[in-house]
Amino acid sequence: MQTVTDVFHAAAGKSSFIRKMFEKGIELKQQFGEDAVCDFSLGNPDVPPPEAARAVLHKLADDAIRPLGLGYCPNAGIPAVRDAIAKYLSKQQGMELKGSDVMMTVGAASALVCFFRATIDEGDEVVVPSPYFVEYGNYCGHFGGVLKPVPTHEDFSLDVPAIAAAVTPKTRAILVNSPNNPTGTIYSKDELKALVDVVESVNAERAAKGERPLFLLSDEPYRAFAYDGAEVPAILPLSKFALVLGSFSKTLSMAGERIGYIAVNPALSAADNGAMMTTLTLVNRTLGYVNAPVIGQRLAAAICDTTVDLDIYKRRHDLMAKVLKDAGIEFTMPRGAFYFFPKAPGGDDSKFVDALLEEKILAVPGSGFGRAGYIRLSCAVDEKIIARSAEGFKRAKEKCQK
Repeated sequence: MQTVTDVFHAAAGKSSFIRKMFEKGIELKQQFGEDAVCDFSLGNPDVPPPEAARAVLHKLADDAIRPLGLGYCPNAGIPAVRDAIAKYLSKQQGMELKGSDVMMTVGAASALVCFFRATIDEGDEVVVPSPYFVEYGNYCGHFGGVLKPVPTHEDFSLDVPAIAAAVTPKTRAILVNSPNNPTGTIYSKDELKALVDVVESVNAERAAKGERPLFLLSDEPYRAFAYDGAEVPAILPLSKFALVLGSFSKTLSMAGERIGYIAVNPALSAADNGAMMTTLTLVNRTLGYVNAPVIGQRLAAAICDTTVDLDIYKRRHDLMAKVLKDAGIEFTMPRGAFYFFPKAPGGDDSKFVDALLEEKILAVPGSGFGRAGYIRLSCAVDEKIIARSAEGFKRAKEKCQK
């Protein structure tokens, strides 16, 4: 008996590649033991939160028993928290933001969902460089939106002319994710400026016709994860049509607390009389999020200027690079995030993933991210697991090249 809509009846039978491999990992660990399995399927940060979180949580626990200590807060977030996150983002973006420019969200995911609800009508489009995070299509599809992937170059840099060509009168946003999941690519300032030129050109034409603008949306949950001197350029100062969203899931290892944000360029608010932020706040409520969790908001505000021990991720990054090189597996060195996106030996990502499974190594096929012939590996695991996988990668490669 079918009890749900046709769309979700079909979708329910197609859980994401990431979740499928994660669930397979649980099964293998139960069968062979934790130490026998090398699970690189899920980006679930295992590095402990900063030590400062302990004292803050103790204080928040004491405050919780006060009247309204755990009560509702304004839909856009606790005012003092919005102020703190605005200050945090002002340093990152190199421009002054106020609390009124920021909305606190239930993770970065709900920031995306709220933006899409606020800007997308049935049949509207969101252009995204490919490979991309698989859930983007679901997030905009909820509201009848259409995700339009545009392949990046071989080294995963942006193909700006192709992105420009993909923009139509129905396109509402260009969505970029840097550092990127799944590739670890950091888009350069020149690439972002070229994208801004596209946005500004399109919007000049739309303004002349009285049409709604094209936005440039930057998803930045991995901003702190940049290696070997790499820098993540600020996008907000480049255009009033740019918005930035992110979360503290990775930088503070608090993914389960679901705390994110979206920031609107003050110049946009001046131009639209605050309509974007007002609408985002309304949508946040009417979609049922109501407000971001208050304990998580206060925790993030108190420790947002620190991070988990990023040196741990750098060591893992370097070790995974060595394991792949020693196995003769081709890859572009990721400059950020905590993923690798190597080529599948033989070109068949599903076959390589199956060969790795035989070695009790879990990876995710690149097909799930819009780029067949590659696999994604998450380095959100202990170094011992990465080291233990070395011989398995070699054997799996040999199987796929026979």
